[in-house]
Amino acid sequence: MAKNGKAALGFIFITLLIDVTGLGIIIPVLPTLIAELIHGNLSDAASYGGWLTFAYAIMQFIFAPILGNLSDRFGRRPVLLFSLFGFGIDYLFLAFAPTIWWLFVGRVVAGITGASFTTASAYIADISTPDKRAQNFGILGAAFGLGFILGPVLGGVLGQFGSRIPFFAAAGLSLLNTLYGYFVLPESLPVEKRRPFELKRANPMGSLLQLKKYPAMGGLIIVLILMYTAMNGLQSTWAYYGMEKFSWNEAWVGYSLGFIGLMIGVVQVGIIRWAIPKFGQDKSLYIGLAFYSLGLLLFAFAPSGFWMFVFIIPYSLGGIAGPALQSIISGFAPANEQGEIQGALTSLMSATTIFAPPLMTTIFAYFTDKSNPILFPGAPFLLSAILVFISVFLAMKSLKPKTS
Repeated sequence: MAKNGKAALGFIFITLLIDVTGLGIIIPVLPTLIAELIHGNLSDAASYGGWLTFAYAIMQFIFAPILGNLSDRFGRRPVLLFSLFGFGIDYLFLAFAPTIWWLFVGRVVAGITGASFTTASAYIADISTPDKRAQNFGILGAAFGLGFILGPVLGGVLGQFGSRIPFFAAAGLSLLNTLYGYFVLPESLPVEKRRPFELKRANPMGSLLQLKKYPAMGGLIIVLILMYTAMNGLQSTWAYYGMEKFSWNEAWVGYSLGFIGLMIGVVQVGIIRWAIPKFGQDKSLYIGLAFYSLGLLLFAFAPSGFWMFVFIIPYSLGGIAGPALQSIISGFAPANEQGEIQGALTSLMSATTIFAPPLMTTIFAYFTDKSNPILFPGAPFLLSAILVFISVFLAMKSLKPKTS
């Protein structure tokens, strides 16, 4: 990669790191804030939390391909800055929310403007050579991992001073990040590689239908859906699970999520750079999915909070799967279609976030309702483990011609 490309990769890493830190700050205190606003218990708060994620996801599903195609037309930089600013406004809505409905308004705003992952993915595809693409996509995972080290721990600590304090901190980070990007983030898509905006490609369903141009991706798309359904199930129930089963407070939720972030960062920065060249993209995908499934299964039956920290290790090793799968899929598209394909993939991820959190939090609420005969808070993790286990065999079948 050229020197300018390395510098740009550093810029995008810092931008995403700050963005994800802001997101991570609010996670430990969101259950408490929801419970306060609805005057309910943890099971009730979990159900609302799932639907808040639904509101964000359905807006992102609609608008991610629009913003992805706008980035193909006008460049990655302005779209990324727009996204960062939108998150700042969302956090302010959450910080000042007098009722639960304000939270829904904020999540809708964030969903409309939330294209940081889509645009960052296209940005990295722009500046990466084919042989470095998988490793560079690992930068996304590293930024997410490190952001989730800093964010949840900071959120858990700040949450001790009030359930709204972390939201003000997240808003400040996002708005400062917008300024940082405005002054230092270079454009990655040359003018000669841009293409006109077409509404057909920006339609979320039309964007997904564009994937039909690459029929070999069909099975891999299902793998992606199953994997992100499981991941969203964990993300949407983790705080509630820890609070319900192990009586964690906001600080311990933050510490546990911070440890997940630490382990994911180690995997993305270190292990991926060794594993993918050694095993290849296909086998790395299989190995990562197997570790994901194992980790989720262990979470479901964890006997204590201490063992949750231990089981984070195999779960985090599953982080090999994401960059491997993303690199395999991105290899099907030329340079001037990367924004489109990354927008379509983000729409697919968002589609799992539309139904996975309401599904998993509803399952959690049912199996933690004291009036029910069976109490099993780990039910969402067990279902997620089964889904990822299925995806291992589907990935093997989909990639069999390449590995035979």
